Amino acid sequence: MRINKYLALCGVAGRRGAEKFIKQGKVSVNGKIINEFAVDVDEKNDVVRFDGKILNIPQSFTYIMLNKPKGYICSNSDEKGRKTVFDLIQSDKRLFTVGRLDYDTEGLLIITDDGALCKKLTHPSNEIGKTYIVKIDGKISENALAALRNGVILDDGFKTSESIVKILKAENDSTRIEISIHEGHNRQIKRMFGAVGKQVVFLKRVSVGNLRLGGLKRGEFRHLKKREILEISK
Repeated sequence: MRINKYLALCGVAGRRGAEKFIKQGKVSVNGKIINEFAVDVDEKNDVVRFDGKILNIPQSFTYIMLNKPKGYICSNSDEKGRKTVFDLIQSDKRLFTVGRLDYDTEGLLIITDDGALCKKLTHPSNEIGKTYIVKIDGKISENALAALRNGVILDDGFKTSESIVKILKAENDSTRIEISIHEGHNRQIKRMFGAVGKQVVFLKRVSVGNLRLGGLKRGEFRHLKKREILEISK
């Protein structure tokens, strides 16, 4: 098994995060610090350490749904001293977030130590849908809505895929919109609306795949039910 997969299964981080720790020299195999990703480990016989602590693949995983409030970052720690989503949950396990929500974005966030599930839900090729509620100032034209549905070119030249967009409530000074995408580029929703000349003033994720936020209050969390785990693991 490749070392980055082993670290992910142990709940250190997703594979990309695991590769970052390898670069930082925090991972050793049988007492030797490694700095390459193409290292295979025998999960039954090799001793793998992260920051000096022996790692073992857990026999069971943790799956948490959090309704993330504004003002929290999706990280285990922050050099600026900002609050993290892990300040809101009660667990003594080493967990990580499945993807990220911006500091000022609310809504559904999955937290787990299951690296395989994290990869499944975040890899673009799997096209896992994510639905958001967006509020913008003022109104939005039909041409702008059509552009969002057909895909827009972001500020880095990336063209987004087709999305599902519908107006929930239109008032003189603001519009509430539901938008569903299956990509996960950095700040994608805000940048999509920016591409059609609109600024997002409120953003909340309400679903990932078939998993919906429901009535979970801001800052609250719950463990996923078995049927929910099976559904998102398919």
